[in-house]
Order: sequence, then structure tokens, then C-alpha cells
Amino acid sequence: MTQAAHVRPADVRGYSKLAVDAVLRTTDIVEGIHLNIAQAPWSIVKPIEGHTSGITGLVYSSIRTITSGVGLGLDLTLSTIVYAIEKHCQSAPSSVAREALVAVVNGVVGDHLEDSANPLALNMRLRRHGETLVMDPDALHAAIPKASGKLLVLVHGLCMNDLQWSDAAGYSHGDMLAAKLGYTAVHLHYNSGRHISVNGREFAAQLEQLVRDWPVPVEELTFLGHSMGGLLVRSACHYGAQAGFGWLHSLKNIVFLGTPHHGAPMERGGNWLQVSVAHIPFAAPLARLGMLRSAGVTDLRHSNLLDEDWQAYGRFERHDDTRQFVPLPQGVNCYALAATTGKRPGDLSDKVLGDGLVLVDSALGRHADPARQLDFAPLNQALYYGMNHWDLLRRQDIGERILGWLTR
Repeated sequence: MTQAAHVRPADVRGYSKLAVDAVLRTTDIVEGIHLNIAQAPWSIVKPIEGHTSGITGLVYSSIRTITSGVGLGLDLTLSTIVYAIEKHCQSAPSSVAREALVAVVNGVVGDHLEDSANPLALNMRLRRHGETLVMDPDALHAAIPKASGKLLVLVHGLCMNDLQWSDAAGYSHGDMLAAKLGYTAVHLHYNSGRHISVNGREFAAQLEQLVRDWPVPVEELTFLGHSMGGLLVRSACHYGAQAGFGWLHSLKNIVFLGTPHHGAPMERGGNWLQVSVAHIPFAAPLARLGMLRSAGVTDLRHSNLLDEDWQAYGRFERHDDTRQFVPLPQGVNCYALAATTGKRPGDLSDKVLGDGLVLVDSALGRHADPARQLDFAPLNQALYYGMNHWDLLRRQDIGERILGWLTR
């Protein structure tokens, strides 16, 4: 029996690249603080941008040069070693712990991983029981010999992966719905640190290939999206319609679990803090720490689904909610489940925390502006008290509610 790998050889190279990047960014922050202190009292009025000069500037420049040189040499050395070792480790399955850690790193800095060609960056793929599906009719038939014409696609949220839909006892919504309703369940595994619109467009294209190569004709397609995963589904529906993809004709149901349709307060708070710190003398360089968060995270400020929603602004600027309204797809049964840590309607936890990450109104598509309201039918909404964001992902009573909706 092959032992699961907690760390792959390529991970060592990936984490070393991140470490070098961290030293370089820390150097920039420390130099920025040094510059503002050295230029007082002028920097008390307005933070100063730039680099120090003289001996001090030479020291910081030397740190950057040496760090970059060491990083380049280390990466070249590791790339050769990793290539040789990986050929002998390809059969070792990835451990659950490794999958969880890599998913978190991708959620936090996934866009940077992709831009810097870091081997930790996840490529989008469709998986079943943790194994990647090859988009080819023969390969799919071999992997799923008893494929159903009813296809269920589960989409995880920020900093998560497809293995986290199951609880400790092995229960999962996907397995339950497959057993009781005849679905064949597959999972999307993706870099949640990329822009939602970038992932949405790629997801739409992968779905087109999946449906085309599926072993039997797809009669029914159902999505189950948790948190950011629900936003990704909505984005994919938009770009799929724009491209004229055929899989939309099979789409029958979308179930949203704790999806922040109108943004998440934690990201709005993080943006406010970062912008505020940027105006504080001496502390302004620390605002760069807030700029380490990924494009996927900043998209959650207002839940941007389209390229146009973020291209007009810098990701870290403060601005009003100007995103284009994307309605729920027509002719599709759409359901929304929300949770609140509050014990009763209107208590402090219910109003302030929601499920811990997403407020109830956002999860149910409600908006103060009627033009932005998502039209979930009253019978297609459910709110659970005394639950958190993660309970929606795995609890059996949530699964029973989904089952009831899909069998109406």
C-alpha cells in the first residue's frame, strides 16, 4: 500500500520561493518605516514613499540583491533535484493534511503563486474521490464505468478543497444525493486565490468539455456551491451563456450554501483597515501587508463575478459597490441556505456575525437596492440558527433539506 505524501518534492521548491518573496517584502516594509522615521517631522504630515539613501540605502539594496541571488540559486538547484525525484514519487497519493495546507496557501496568495510560476499554484481540474478526471471519453468511461445521466458538480469555497465536503464519519452531501437520487458526483478543485471571474470563465469551459465527453448523455446538471463556490457557479453561468455553451441546456438546479452574494464583511473590514493604516505616519508601510491577500479574497468585498467589476479599480482601493448585476439564470431552480450563529432572530450574533463569515441577507441574496435583489422563491430559502459557515458544508440535516428540495 502506497503511503500518502504529506509533502511532495515540488512543495519544498514552492515554499522556498515563498520564503524568498517574504524576505524581500519584509525588507521593503522595514525600509519604508525607516525612511518615514528618518524624514520626520515631514512624514508626520504625510507618509513618504520611496527608498532610503546613502549607507542605509546601500544596506537595504544589498539585502535585496543577496536574497534574490540566493533565491535564484536555490530555485535552480531545487528544480533539477525535484524533477529527478518527482518521477519516482508520482504514484504516491497526496495526504489530506497536505491538500488542506496547499488549499489555504492558494486561497491567501494564489494569484501570486500563479504569477510567479510557483509549483504550489493549483491548476483547475475536476476530480472524483480525490482523483483527477481526464477529459477524454474513453478515460472518463474507464474512471466512471457506471456514470449516470444526472450529473452533480460540487464546488468548494475559499481556502478549501474538494476533500473537505466529508465529515469525520464519512458523510458527504454528494455521496448521499448520489445514493438517493441517482446522481454521479464530481468535484471542482481550483486555486481560490485567482479572480472569481477568471476561475468562472475557465470553469465554464471545463464543464463544456466534461458534458461533451461524459460517458452517457447528460440529462440533468445540478450544482452545489459552498461559499465562494456559489459565486464561481454564477460567474460560470454568465460566461457559459456568453460563449453559447451547451451545458447550460442541461442545467436544472443550483444550491447555494452560505454564498456571499453581496459580499463578505470581513473583506470590507480588512480593506478599511488597510486604507486607514496607509494614512498613519510611520505605520503606512505596514499597509503593504494587507496587499498580500489574493485577488480571490479582495473579490469578496462586493462579490465581483465579472472582469469588469474589478478591472476599473485597483484591488486595494476603497470604492463603492459598482459591480454589474448578474441575475440568477433563468429556467433554473435556485436554492439558498444561510446559517447564523445567533440563537434567535435579531440577537447580536445574528446581526453582526451571521454564520461567522457571511451575513444572512448576503447569503439569501437580499439587498437594500431592489434592483440588486436575487429572486430566490420563498420556498427555496432556508435559514438555520446556531450554526456556522462550515456546518452548511457537512451536516446531515442540511443534506436532508437539499434532498427535499431536489425531490419536490
